[in-house]
Amino acid sequence: MIVLKARRGKVAKHSLALTLPFFTRHLFIIPKLFLFFVAFCHFPIHSQTHTPLPAITRLDSRDTVFRQFMQDVETSRRFLFSSRQRSAVELASSLTIYSYIPGDDDGLMAIAARCNIPLATLATINRLSHAEDMLSGRVLLLPSMPGLFIPERPGTDLERLLSAARAEDSETAGVILSIPREGTTERFLFIPGDDFSSTERVFFLNRGFRFPLRYFQVTSFYGPRINPVTGRHGVHRGLDLAAPEGTEVFAVRSGTVVEIGEDAILGKYIIINHDNNWVSLYGHLSAIETSLRAEVQSGNLIGRVGSTGQSTGPHLHFELRQHGRTRDPARLLGIFGGHAGR
Repeated sequence: MIVLKARRGKVAKHSLALTLPFFTRHLFIIPKLFLFFVAFCHFPIHSQTHTPLPAITRLDSRDTVFRQFMQDVETSRRFLFSSRQRSAVELASSLTIYSYIPGDDDGLMAIAARCNIPLATLATINRLSHAEDMLSGRVLLLPSMPGLFIPERPGTDLERLLSAARAEDSETAGVILSIPREGTTERFLFIPGDDFSSTERVFFLNRGFRFPLRYFQVTSFYGPRINPVTGRHGVHRGLDLAAPEGTEVFAVRSGTVVEIGEDAILGKYIIINHDNNWVSLYGHLSAIETSLRAEVQSGNLIGRVGSTGQSTGPHLHFELRQHGRTRDPARLLGIFGGHAGR
């Protein structure tokens, strides 16, 4: 049995070692990002045994372990959503974690629905960056309580996004857990009841592409159109995002800068290679803020909006390609109906 040791001596079966709660609201004089680091470095983790987690073999009521898990889910939800205010330590005392090995026919969303677990909870405890990352035959952890699990050492763009967003919120409260997985233990900040923001959900579902601009207006979508400069019919292979001259342009995903140049049509442009044969292109720039063969992270500044090349005003021409074929960026970024971006 894996025991959870809370500050007040509360114990939960099949659970984890945890420490003091993560409160920062009274430490406003310290930089907020430092607070998030302090939470991991200064709260000791209690020792724990490495007893295997209870294993579910099938996600239906014929499996006695699954039945017990569903009872734990119901108990945790009642505990979390009751009218009484409880600390993160108190809430985490009802958290239990089980294991399950998905088959070829299992999908992450279907598992989340079957187990009554929020998608964000299932994704973060298993350190999945995208919905497609779950692999059949690999152990999946199933926690009984809704919430977010943010690792001590964020390793992906999504984890860095989650970490940074919570570090800036002085009202956030969580608790440090040591969670056994794949023969070792990993430390997480567990925030009971928390969920993806709308941006984080899009990031998770759209394979991790972020917006190239913080604020913009879509002025031309992907697909057939009349070229605003030549007046000819054609196919627009990307999105035109209007923004003031000099607006910062960010890499939409980690990758390598493979081409920088200036073109009669695109003006100053940048091309970045990403994993899984994805490529992003940024055109009509007024300035390029990166260099050829540079390794960039998602969100790094790479250029500035301009009106170079064939352009009627300051905007970013943005393209996404996979295996050499252009894809509609609006669908991958969650932009629909011509609304302004965020």
